[in-house]
Amino acid sequence: MKSAVSYSATCGIGSSIVYEDDRFLVIDKPANLLIHPTRPGGPDTLWLELNRLLSFEVVNGARISFVNRLDRETSGLVVVAKSSETARKLGGMMARHYIRKVYTAIVFGWPVEETFVVNQPLLRQGTVKPSRIWLKQAVHPDGHPALTTFGVLNRCERRGQPFALVKAEPKTGRTHQIRVHLAYIGHPLIGDKIYGPDENCYLEFIETDWTPALEAKLLLPRQALHASRLFFEFEGTSFSFSSPLPTDLKRFLAGEENSETPGFR
Repeated sequence: MKSAVSYSATCGIGSSIVYEDDRFLVIDKPANLLIHPTRPGGPDTLWLELNRLLSFEVVNGARISFVNRLDRETSGLVVVAKSSETARKLGGMMARHYIRKVYTAIVFGWPVEETFVVNQPLLRQGTVKPSRIWLKQAVHPDGHPALTTFGVLNRCERRGQPFALVKAEPKTGRTHQIRVHLAYIGHPLIGDKIYGPDENCYLEFIETDWTPALEAKLLLPRQALHASRLFFEFEGTSFSFSSPLPTDLKRFLAGEENSETPGFR
């Protein structure tokens, strides 16, 4: 199995390349970096950075396509195809769940079981009841099938409050799936402004940016979710990629205060 541990190079704006060949790259994306531009003149994005990095290839016909996508606040591994043909092949593998994705997360509380499965359908909340956040998802019997397996990696306390480091492996690819499933069982992600203690945290953050009041509720200025491992077989070769837990999440688990909150406005 080919691994990415032997190769790492700077991509810019905090990202690093953990693997590259003539067909695709695997990028380790930092938290608070958008994948795609949302408006002209907006903040820098991974897509813009890759177009600069691969300018020679783009001029000669390369087409950058993201095979998997992460929320702005989620850090970790992203697969990027360099051609339409590779994007079609890898995208088909993703749709058929042939690309195995494993995430690491920090949650409020201690799950009762060491390993557990959440098998609950999801849909956009606004389709079944009023929602102030358009993209917010919810568990609902009329939703699309969604299944996630979880395992507790460690349990800790900070200031007398329990937290758990968990491994999450989505078996389906629904929007915000891990975040919604964890909130549904009563163990939302640390720092999750939508599915955490109060969805008004998200609306408040949009208005005021990060504040001491938000910190008191959420503890971290970004959701504690990291895409840590990828496994797949492509054109006869087995690939395995991994990304260590970022510094901000390590510091939280160690009970240290984070002196930096990169990427916030």
